[in-house]
Amino acid sequence: VTIEFPGYKDMTVDLCYLAREELVKLRKKCVTTKFSKKTRQPEETLDEEKFLIEYCKAVIKNWSGFKYSYLEELLLVDVSAFDPDDTLTFTRDNAEALMRNSNIFDTWVTETVSELENFTGNK
Repeated sequence: VTIEFPGYKDMTVDLCYLAREELVKLRKKCVTTKFSKKTRQPEETLDEEKFLIEYCKAVIKNWSGFKYSYLEELLLVDVSAFDPDDTLTFTRDNAEALMRNSNIFDTWVTETVSELENFTGNK
């Protein structure tokens, strides 16, 4: 679904609902099990970078109206070489960079995706 990003005029993000079962599957794909010499037990380790990439691919599908002036508010980045009213193109790399470096964007995406009512007609 297309959802307005709060506080940013005309900026929308296309998100896909991720059910808990799908999130668990996604997490399992990003977990490795290694034998610990210290505890002599297998230990699971989440590859956070791989998880971020897979999570972004699963939930963030596109965006529009994402101006460079908005980017400057979400990230510590120099956009002086761009017109503040030009829009940032959606790419997987751009989405991952935002999720990795912007607490505001990451929190909003995570909370929005976890609310089922955002993806039903019961808003």
